[in-house]
Amino acid sequence: MNNTLRAALAAVALSTSAIAGAQTTLLNVSYDVAREFYKDINVAFAASYKKATGKDIKVDQSHAGSSAQARAVADGLEADVVTFNTTTDVDFLADKGVVAKDWRQKFANNAAPTTSTMLFLVRNGNPKGIKDWDDLIKPGVQVIVVNPKTGGNGRMAYLAAWGHVRSKGGSDAEAAEFVSKLYKNVPVLARGGRDATGVFLQRNIGDVLVTFESEVVSVDKEFGAGKVDAIHPSASIVAENPVAIVERTVNKKGSTAEAKAYLDFLYSPEGQEIAAKHNIRPRNEAVLKKYATAFKPIKLFTVEQYFGSLAEAQKVHFNDGGQFDKIYTLGK
Repeated sequence: MNNTLRAALAAVALSTSAIAGAQTTLLNVSYDVAREFYKDINVAFAASYKKATGKDIKVDQSHAGSSAQARAVADGLEADVVTFNTTTDVDFLADKGVVAKDWRQKFANNAAPTTSTMLFLVRNGNPKGIKDWDDLIKPGVQVIVVNPKTGGNGRMAYLAAWGHVRSKGGSDAEAAEFVSKLYKNVPVLARGGRDATGVFLQRNIGDVLVTFESEVVSVDKEFGAGKVDAIHPSASIVAENPVAIVERTVNKKGSTAEAKAYLDFLYSPEGQEIAAKHNIRPRNEAVLKKYATAFKPIKLFTVEQYFGSLAEAQKVHFNDGGQFDKIYTLGK
């Protein structure tokens, strides 16, 4: 082999290794029912990032109940970013020093690029005639929900049920009585949002599934259109989807800029469009208006209105010995 050829081959090898080394891989640790949304986001982001920087990037996903995921990251799972469905799960990581204390100030809208709300999925044709929250406490109606101890989906369902009573002028005592009756109609608590969907559609348990609005699209894709009807109750809760950079990981890997670019993409018109297509409510008003037929008008209330904050709700309702434990123990 002559020297010229040897040099040329060495240059190719060097160039190939530089290209391979240039690709960054991020890990997005997320909540249970966001799988399909982030699959689409990751493909679109990689293309956008390549166009803007000329560099390749890959995003891996991890999904389970939001709180279980937060604990996994706290225990060492090397996420570059977390994308959860309740702020308390990010606060938990902030308290552990894993994400920045001021994570809410790092991105717009208190670092929540999208929102959702809780609605009901019933079997095709709505055989039990379920139209609103009060129908969930009727005798003979089985309700499938996520355990609020393990998933944000479950906490939001619980708070939405409680807030429904308050939104009609009811007291906390009346709300507690209503929620207690509802959980008496719960045959099994699911671990996370996707597990709840499996209980409802694969194990065929229950008459109504209380879940995020976005799950309608996922169910249609996975199980076929027409298996369920979506019922929008008269009132429901605003569920923010908070995001944060995991400082512990990005500082070690040197991936801060890439992680920020990824979360910034969620706020871009393209990212907001993808959210809307997955029935996740975009913050971008123009995109929200464009998909107005998908997002039915519904009286929405915030966590702050009736619970002070999600952190306060966590202490009062979901910590060990809290309101949920009292209600669920009595209910069984």
